[in-house]
Amino acid sequence: MEEQESPALAPAAPHSPDTMGMSAEDERAASPRDEEWPEAEKAEKLARGAALKWASGVFYRPEKLEGLGHYRSRETQRNSSIQSRLKSTVQSYLEGGLQQMRALVEKHVQLASVVQVLPQIFSVQEVFSHTLQLLHGQRLLEAHAELMMVEHLRDDILSQLHLRGLSSAQTTVLSYFSGLQQLNETLAKQLWDIVGSSLRLVREDPALFVTAVRIIEREEKIDDTLLLEATFLPPGRPKGWRQKFYHVLQDTITGARFRAAHVDAEGPGLARHLAALQKDIVSELRVVKDLMVQCVPAHYNILSVCTTTYHQALTSHLQEILREDLDKQGLFLLLEWALHVYHSPEMMGHPDLLPEVDVSALGPLMSPELVDQTERRYVVKVKASVLEWMQRTLEVEFKEWFREEEPETDHQGFFQSALPVIVMQMLNENIQVASLINDSLQQKVYNMALEELEAFLGRLREALVQCGKEHQQDRAVPKYYVSYLLAMLNNNLALSNSVSSLHPDTAHREVPASLRAALDRMQKKACQLLLEELLLDLQPLCLQLPSRKWLSGSQLVGSMCEVIDKYAKHFSRVRKPVFTLLLMETELLVASQYLRALMQRKMVCKSEEERGQLCDRLLQDTTQLRELFCGLGLDQSQQSLEAVFALRELICLKDPALLSLEVLGFITKYPDASDEHISTLLDLRGDVSKEVRHVVLEMMAQHPQVLPEGYRPIFSTILVPVPELPFCLRKGKCA
Repeated sequence: MEEQESPALAPAAPHSPDTMGMSAEDERAASPRDEEWPEAEKAEKLARGAALKWASGVFYRPEKLEGLGHYRSRETQRNSSIQSRLKSTVQSYLEGGLQQMRALVEKHVQLASVVQVLPQIFSVQEVFSHTLQLLHGQRLLEAHAELMMVEHLRDDILSQLHLRGLSSAQTTVLSYFSGLQQLNETLAKQLWDIVGSSLRLVREDPALFVTAVRIIEREEKIDDTLLLEATFLPPGRPKGWRQKFYHVLQDTITGARFRAAHVDAEGPGLARHLAALQKDIVSELRVVKDLMVQCVPAHYNILSVCTTTYHQALTSHLQEILREDLDKQGLFLLLEWALHVYHSPEMMGHPDLLPEVDVSALGPLMSPELVDQTERRYVVKVKASVLEWMQRTLEVEFKEWFREEEPETDHQGFFQSALPVIVMQMLNENIQVASLINDSLQQKVYNMALEELEAFLGRLREALVQCGKEHQQDRAVPKYYVSYLLAMLNNNLALSNSVSSLHPDTAHREVPASLRAALDRMQKKACQLLLEELLLDLQPLCLQLPSRKWLSGSQLVGSMCEVIDKYAKHFSRVRKPVFTLLLMETELLVASQYLRALMQRKMVCKSEEERGQLCDRLLQDTTQLRELFCGLGLDQSQQSLEAVFALRELICLKDPALLSLEVLGFITKYPDASDEHISTLLDLRGDVSKEVRHVVLEMMAQHPQVLPEGYRPIFSTILVPVPELPFCLRKGKCA
């Protein structure tokens, strides 16, 4: 079988399949370009001939007819490809000449659009002038409508130029609309002046305030639309006038109330300032709640915004005030105002503001740290005031001790002064005042009060010592020295009984150990000065003990009893707990002085008869003294004179050989008795040999004593004089 040639390679045929059956006129009509393109006609004839030849071959060989459909499809694709290449070639040829034309057309379109709006652009200045007139006449809505119209025109032109990339044209257009900035600023200034006077306008001219809010809302909607939809953001957008509204309103609130002149840090001036703030804030919030809320959209939350603004402004304002050196009254006023007044029905909890106004969610007006810091500052100021007041009280008290009259007495005849009442009243008042703020401040002031009372007792004790020194130089000064010491003891007792009442909590009224110690030191010092005064009167009598005259029966102890009884009558002007203590201390003093006199090595019994006389005298004296103190109210079991009775037994013992057992019993009962004390007592007997003395002292060394708990020492306070050594020559023997 011979291979059929393709149309591209076959010789030209007179007709192709597509032109078969066409007349000569049709062919000429179908080829109008033949006259212009003779080569095209020739090519067409060759193509038709080739096609005819190929078709004849197909029809002469029926088996080829089956591939006719495939051939047609292939030729169709081939023609399409040829046509596409032709079109591409022609288009390339044409674009080279059309590019410049397209650019010219684009410029023509742009110029046409600009020319179209030229009349409006040229009229902008006239609109600006009219809008300014409207603004000056406070026809704000009309002025804003014209302003929006001009802005819309500008934005529309700029948007078109932006899309076409004509930045230079944008600059030209903006120069025509430069007056918009002045209009915006003028309008904005009027709006913010209105907002700044809003609290007044909503009462006097709410329409003007509502107009301002409407304009602000128009601008806010334009901002939102541009931000959501526009691909081009015009100059000056977004304006954010709603946010500016809040800022101006808040600035107006803070500026009017909290940026005023310097606040007087003294109590009265600060009190007036806080009272004015309280009144004005409540009044203004009423206006916001009742009037302004109706003039703005609900989503403004204007009442909440104003409440928060006042709250935050007050927080900052109080911090600024606290930077001043406030006195204690000023600090108290701030604490009271922030913690109580602010939330009370007189201010933020006012019935006219509830329930819409709620500051509970805004936090405290003063942080816990600031409250604690302010409380501590207040306590420091109160402490300084208390210290100054107590010092004055002490100075007055000290002067009274030197008066030419006895101290005042209470209804029971006990000496006293106004000191404890003044001190306790002052401390208690400060604690009670602090309780008006909170428990924390009350506890701080309470702790301070106890510290200051303790310090005051120390200074009072020093004043007593000073008074005692002056009295030692001249016992006639002060004239009523003993009486005022007794008054101080009663005062100290009154303070001790009153301290527990200072604590606000009845379940925790325990007096601190340091304060109890200060009260005890004060009492001991006053008692010591009284006993020293008693001792000055007893010493001349005690110096006469022991002596032969005393041993033979003088009235020496009788005179001692008279002195003791005189002082006991003075002591009766002090309350019973201290009176009993004074009696016990007086009895101990008398007993120790009596024993000290016996141990001064002034006398040694020369015979058994003298020892008998000594025992009798000791018995009479001790019995007389014991009966005196019992009569004054001191029980025999509380007396130290029993030591004299025990000592008498050592003197009265007939057989010196039994002294070791007797001494063992004595030191067991009086463990503070030393070897020197016993040796002196043995010397007083006058009949103790060296061997017996050695046995006694050896026995004591074998039985060391320990002071039992609660034992009242008596011998440890008695110093035994060192025995005098016999005089010896340097190289000679002792006499």
